[in-house]
Amino acid sequence: MGLPKRDEERHTYGEYRRWPEATRYELIDGIAYAMAPAASRRHQEVLLELARQVANALAGQPCRAFIAPFDVRLPRADEADDAVDTVVQPDLSVVCDPGKLDERGCRGAPDWVVEVLSPATAGHDHIVKRAVYERAGVREYWLVHPVDRIVTVYRLDAGRFGVPEVRELTGRQAVGALPQVEIDWEPVAAITAA
Repeated sequence: MGLPKRDEERHTYGEYRRWPEATRYELIDGIAYAMAPAASRRHQEVLLELARQVANALAGQPCRAFIAPFDVRLPRADEADDAVDTVVQPDLSVVCDPGKLDERGCRGAPDWVVEVLSPATAGHDHIVKRAVYERAGVREYWLVHPVDRIVTVYRLDAGRFGVPEVRELTGRQAVGALPQVEIDWEPVAAITAA
C-alpha cells in the first residue's frame, strides 16, 4: 500500500508552494503524495543522532547537512522552479555544491540522501524515491531500517545505482560520497534497541 495521493491531477512546484501547510506533500513526477503523519519518537532519535554525527564531521567544510522538512527540487532539465514537478523532503540530505542552495531549499541532486524507514513509508522510499534519486543523480542513497537494524546503501555508478550493500548497524561505516564522514552505528543501535 503506497502513500495516499492528494488527487489524480499533475502538479508543479509553483502550485505546491501555494498549498496550506497543514498537510505536507512530496511531488514525484507531478503526483502529490501526502507525507506520513509525524514520525515516531524512535525515528526522530535515529535521525537526530545521524544528523549530529554528520554535522560534526562536516564542521568547517563546504558540504552542508539538512533534515526534513527541507524541499529538494529535482528538475528534469533547466525548467523554471515553478515548473519543476518533483520535490522531495529527504530525512537527511547533504549538499556540497553551494550553488544548489537557496532560501527555498535545494535545487538539484544532493550528494547523499538518508531515509529512516517507517512502516508507512518503507515501500515508497525503497521503490519510488530510489528511482527518483537515481534519475536525479544522487551519488549515494542510504535506507536505515531501525526495526531490522540494517542499512541498505545504493551508490551511483555510470548514472545508475549498483547492487545495494546491506549491512547491520554495527561498527563504523564510511560514506562513499563524503570520505570525511563516517557513521558510528553504536549510538544508533542503542536507540533502536530501547
